[in-house]
Amino acid sequence: MPTALVTGANRGIGKETARQLAERGYFVWLGARDEAQGRAAETELRGEGLNVRWLALDVADDGSVAAAAARVADETPALDALVNNAAISRERAEGAAAPFAPSQMPMANLRETFDVNFFGAVAVTQAFLPRLRAAPAGRIVNVSSGLGSFGFNTDDADDLNRSLNILGYKTSKAALNMATVLFARELEGTPIKVNAASPSSPTPGPVATDLSGPGRAETLRKQGFGTPAEGAETVVYLATLPQDGPTGVFYDLNYEGRLFPW
Repeated sequence: MPTALVTGANRGIGKETARQLAERGYFVWLGARDEAQGRAAETELRGEGLNVRWLALDVADDGSVAAAAARVADETPALDALVNNAAISRERAEGAAAPFAPSQMPMANLRETFDVNFFGAVAVTQAFLPRLRAAPAGRIVNVSSGLGSFGFNTDDADDLNRSLNILGYKTSKAALNMATVLFARELEGTPIKVNAASPSSPTPGPVATDLSGPGRAETLRKQGFGTPAEGAETVVYLATLPQDGPTGVFYDLNYEGRLFPW
């Protein structure tokens, strides 16, 4: 049975990615730092007959990452797919309607964002790479965003990126994109493929999640944006790529041509 680890798997796109992988016959580790939320996701998915297990994993804590890697190594011989999904957004002051301008972004917020969205993903990849090497053909998927694309952010016609001039989330995802390229280059010539996913839906725009604040998912749903299940489709596609699939690309099943500009 193939094995996968999804970080931030207690809700949103992470939980839907875990669900869809388990429905395809994977045993899935549900990485989550909050025990109550992690166990709730485990109970929900097991109730659907899926083979999943909560894994205590705070991607911003080196000790937690090391402990999680040790547990996975003890209990599963190899890891077929790693999905770096855990992410945060700290772009607004509590109760504020508008995000911080880049010149006003608190450094503590910026550092916290990078600790999870970038450093956390790199730390997890490094820690679990030996398990991926032990698999016949490991897959690493970094869940990114079109908000981290230099191509989109420098396109004057891109109204979404021009209106969301947010420093922390965008730069952390841009950094994650570069890490994707560099890991893919390092692993050229191996069976491991490394790609960045842009989770979207057939309706252009963001997926409806609470990432940008409590209640945000409901607002986006009312505006007609996609569901977490739709957003997970590109992630799952990259996590289950065949041998002739791409590596080192920024991908979205719902984008014309499917390849996002870096």
